[in-house]
Amino acid sequence: MKRSILSLVAVAAMTVSLSATDFRADKPDAWTAKDVPSAIKALYGEITPADGDIKLKAPKVASNGGAIPVSVKTDIPAKSVAIFQDANPEAAVAVFTVPEGAKADFALKIKMKKSGSITTIVEGKDGKFYSKKLSLEVALGGCEG
Repeated sequence: MKRSILSLVAVAAMTVSLSATDFRADKPDAWTAKDVPSAIKALYGEITPADGDIKLKAPKVASNGGAIPVSVKTDIPAKSVAIFQDANPEAAVAVFTVPEGAKADFALKIKMKKSGSITTIVEGKDGKFYSKKLSLEVALGGCEG
């Protein structure tokens, strides 16, 4: 009996209420912006991001432009993390809401039709914005590769 009560308490303690912002519905212009500065402005307004302690990783040369692994990690207490690229017609790639008490640590695969840059913006809980940019080459074939 004691063990089942402890198990129930442990499960109840692990239950977390998550809420996420639907950035596509709330900021539709960010998803049709043709360049990174316009997409950032449509998502966050007029901001001047500072360099931040952000680890943005992607291969220097992507052999398959249709599935480029990208990861973003930071210890900055963050509200959101956004990823943009300048090689496709639309610049916005993804925006993640960081749950309360969680660290920003995201990984995904993106498509890029040609070589270019990936930019990430971290919206800090302190109201400041931080950025990191990374250039990469996409081997011939782009998304078809």
